[in-house]
Amino acid sequence: LRGREFVMKDSYSFDLDDVGLQHSYELHRAAYVRIFERLGMDYRIVSAVSGAMGGSASEEFLAPAPTGEDSFVSCTSCDYAANTEAVQLRAPEPVDPETQPAMEVLDTPDTPTIATLVAVLADLGHDVPASGTLKNVVVLLRHPDGRVEPLVVGVPGDREVDPKRLEANVSPAEVLPFDAFDRHPALVRGYIGPQGLSEQKIRYVVDPLVVPGSAWATGANEPGKHAVNVVLGRDFLPEGVVPAAEVRPGDPCGRCGAPLEIGRGIEIGHIFQLGRKYADAFGLDVLGPLGKPVRVTMGSYGIGVSRAVAAIAEQSFDDKGLVWPRAVAPADVHVVGVGKGDHRPVAERLAAELEAAGLVVLLDDRKVSPGVAFKDAELLGVATTLVIGRSLEDGEVEIRDRGSGGSRNVPLSEAVRAVLAEVGG
Repeated sequence: LRGREFVMKDSYSFDLDDVGLQHSYELHRAAYVRIFERLGMDYRIVSAVSGAMGGSASEEFLAPAPTGEDSFVSCTSCDYAANTEAVQLRAPEPVDPETQPAMEVLDTPDTPTIATLVAVLADLGHDVPASGTLKNVVVLLRHPDGRVEPLVVGVPGDREVDPKRLEANVSPAEVLPFDAFDRHPALVRGYIGPQGLSEQKIRYVVDPLVVPGSAWATGANEPGKHAVNVVLGRDFLPEGVVPAAEVRPGDPCGRCGAPLEIGRGIEIGHIFQLGRKYADAFGLDVLGPLGKPVRVTMGSYGIGVSRAVAAIAEQSFDDKGLVWPRAVAPADVHVVGVGKGDHRPVAERLAAELEAAGLVVLLDDRKVSPGVAFKDAELLGVATTLVIGRSLEDGEVEIRDRGSGGSRNVPLSEAVRAVLAEVGG
């Protein structure tokens, strides 16, 4: 939804301390809530990663839509919601490694996939589900200084690595595909295991679902061989924990443990607690209350204006066309004059009176059939339509509500007053 040209509403806050930053952040958050409520939008506030902007915390305002480019989770029990890049799942409980059996290396030729590995292990007497295998994915990290290095990421074998989630959690490094196995003989394609990678100066991290003491079936770093009962904390130690595995519906909420739901949405707003990242870069100090220099702390707040309009259109429609919320409709009232006789002059007069009363009026003065005029009015989706048609013979006009589909007739002499009451003018 971002074209070559787009409109943003941006603002920044500058405070003397973190308490002030939190206050400014909450004021902007509350203002955004009021804005999106007035726009009549369905929206979610979700925890997000700060990304290249940096800072200690950020939240996104997402408009749920099946066409949205962002995925987010929401808890079925509590109010937890997060972008899938920032979601925190409830990890399994750690296990005492002393209770685990000894590691064993097995011959497992021709096991290019997790499914084939599970089948071969079963034939060898080891009943290991896909979720009990450890998939080790190699990516290339490119750091801001231009330095590149391989990174191996361990995730449960029944899940894929989510590239966006991984990149968000290794920022500011960029994640690139890795294909330089010939330059790294310790990385045996299809048979990579975490054992001994640190001695080979290869960085290894795991997803939070891979907990201390857990035992896994994984590569043995030799062609045609895998190992079972490979235990974190006993047989290998990762450099760190990096959320990278794909998130699934039904995964446990990191806050309460209830199942999570996954939806798609359009980002319409984003607020950040930037802290002192940019103030430090520019040496931005002000005189504090004691007359001494104080390094300011910043917040950043943005609404995608053009995105919001597109998101409203995605949410507000039916099989006849758009159904604009009144606050953002292209006009307050759509005046349609159909029929013969004095319908057109009456429509023009009422449109002029409504404009004089301060409303934005869309007047359909085309010489088209009533069916065409009504279908176009429904397609355009202005909340209120004033029809000067057949009922004019009885001294009445019709007011239609696009949202509810309802209509009512009012005396011609009361038309302007009735429309003003309808639109809140």
